[in-house]
Amino acid sequence: MRLSCLFVLIWLGLGVTGSQAAIVEGVRVWPAPDNTRLVFDLSGPVEHKVFKLDNPDRLVIDLESASLKTSLDKLNISKTPIQKIRSGRRNTGGLRVVLDLKQPLKPKSFVLKPNSTYGNRLVIDLYDQVKTPIKSVDHVAKTTAPIGQRDVIIAIDAGHGGEDPGAIGFGRLREKDVVLSIARKLAYLLEQEPGFKPVLLRKGDYYIGLRRRTQMAREANADMFISVHADAFKNRRARGASVFALSQKGATSEAARWLASRENNADLIGGVGSVSLDDKDKVLAGVLLDLSMTASLTASLDVGSKVLRRLGGFNRLHKRHVEQAAFVVLKSPDIPSILVETGFISNPAESKKLANKSHQRQLARAIFSGIKEYFEDRPPPGTLLAARVSRTLTHYVIRRGDTLSTIAARHKVSVASIRRANKLAVDVIREGQVLQIPN
Repeated sequence: MRLSCLFVLIWLGLGVTGSQAAIVEGVRVWPAPDNTRLVFDLSGPVEHKVFKLDNPDRLVIDLESASLKTSLDKLNISKTPIQKIRSGRRNTGGLRVVLDLKQPLKPKSFVLKPNSTYGNRLVIDLYDQVKTPIKSVDHVAKTTAPIGQRDVIIAIDAGHGGEDPGAIGFGRLREKDVVLSIARKLAYLLEQEPGFKPVLLRKGDYYIGLRRRTQMAREANADMFISVHADAFKNRRARGASVFALSQKGATSEAARWLASRENNADLIGGVGSVSLDDKDKVLAGVLLDLSMTASLTASLDVGSKVLRRLGGFNRLHKRHVEQAAFVVLKSPDIPSILVETGFISNPAESKKLANKSHQRQLARAIFSGIKEYFEDRPPPGTLLAARVSRTLTHYVIRRGDTLSTIAARHKVSVASIRRANKLAVDVIREGQVLQIPN
């Protein structure tokens, strides 16, 4: 029987030191919406090559001077495009692993050096040959709904996932599991609230690159990006919830700097490539980016303070102000973004609370209440919230001798509500000025 072979050789020059052979100590499979990831845990660096065979479709993975010390039979491949996994010794030495595939796939392989979580790893990502839309985000166009009827879209990012467990708490509690549970509860609350639409970026246990998360939020046309995490620190006594916005000049505290570095290193754990930058005029791009970033950062600090205040209503706070640090997931110039650290998973008492479903619901409710308060004060144009606000406002032209107090008393509303409706920082008004009066 003639085999038609298409060879796709992927060489990564790791080089095996001396004659020491690498051992495959474990193999894991991570199904994601747009790919399937196969991870080989290795005792040391190894050279490898990958090539495809068709009729039938197979993927061959050769590991030079390597041996297998784990079983492949227990791998759960039911929700993957892999039909069967086989292994054997090569005639020339080393290990060969063969994937029998259900369909043609495009492989991408790379190695990852040891980090605080894992040792040496070989990663094989399997992609459909025909690129299909990512299903982990419900694509929503703001223009699909009639003017004044669209929902406010909130992108919810459950941190870490898949290969990257995040911080590990007491009782082996994993950050990636806690934050996904909180994110789902937050999404449920937003789904029940008219005028809001949640978009979960990560719906299961798989990894998404940090830059890809902000890209997915943009594809969903999000009005706000919320990244949910559970904090960790080398001092186990550290405790309390925190809210972060982006800092363009660096972190506001030593702890924030340490934390930002830890979270940004998640891509070293999850394993993603570099990011391409658009080739545009630097001066123009810089001016537009600065304007957009300033507006987004102002909004981020505002909604962050509201969320923090709600969290402080029932939970201890690590800091009573919104901190700022250089988190990669917050670097979206056009989407207000905050990162919520729901507590210190490295603290024994807080780790126990974070594992509690009732406490998770309280955290989700606090984040939801802060988001709702912000958007009810500043509804985006063209949304149901904006239409609702316009229907509940009347207009009043200020006359000589008017004060906010007399106007509020005349319309039987509070001075604070008039300030909110008109975004007044002070009580100074002038004759002829038009105020919006909430009914």
